[in-house]
Amino acid sequence: MSRTNLAVENDEIRSAGGYILTVHDLYRHFGGINAANGVNLNVGRREIAGLIGPNGSGKSTLFSLVAGTIKPDRGQIHFDGHEIAGMSPHRIARLGLARTFQIPAMFDNMTVTENLLAAAAQDHWQGAHERAADTLSLLKLEHVADNRASDLSGGQQKLLEFGRVIMRQASLILLDEVTAGVHPNIRKIMLEAIARLRERGISFLIIEHDMEMVRNVCDRIIVMDSGRVVASGSFNEIVRNSEVMQTYLGRPQ
Repeated sequence: MSRTNLAVENDEIRSAGGYILTVHDLYRHFGGINAANGVNLNVGRREIAGLIGPNGSGKSTLFSLVAGTIKPDRGQIHFDGHEIAGMSPHRIARLGLARTFQIPAMFDNMTVTENLLAAAAQDHWQGAHERAADTLSLLKLEHVADNRASDLSGGQQKLLEFGRVIMRQASLILLDEVTAGVHPNIRKIMLEAIARLRERGISFLIIEHDMEMVRNVCDRIIVMDSGRVVASGSFNEIVRNSEVMQTYLGRPQ
């Protein structure tokens, strides 16, 4: 799958309505650790933005700050016209923001279809059965629709968690290493689903260590290190950035 099939140009992102997410001067300290140390970034509407950086650079903390599971010490987070810094997770979710986690969380003793419907039970029930059928088709899970979640492979469980997020009808989805350790076929399904969902108007911010995926899928790459954004640009711009080469890839300037 080539990048030209998935990515849109920056002027298309701007014409689609500017930024859906803007983070400004965001701080969060844990003891002496500056997990978010003045983070500034934005995500355009219908954009697929990749978030990369070494372990401990603050990527997952940023996701938690944006999703509301931890509160910032200071700073601003604007999502779809709302200031959400410090807002509770359920209120942020109701505004249209959803995320996945590195370890899938689901109802193990419920079927795949039941898991999808459960994700829509609060606030998103209208048309849920039709959306569940569409999601099963999108993620190629029809053949396991009646299987218990605990019986799925690890890759299928990641697809199911992604499906549960889709059922929330979010306008911005935060994906945390959804392709890590999955079979290439599962990875292909994920990438195709992301492309289809972007066509429906959904924006993405993706934490990913798979640089091939980042290169092929993301319109723009945001690099974090030591709790701050150190670079942002196209894949080619990022790999030519000497600071990124030094801090992320470990190469000397």
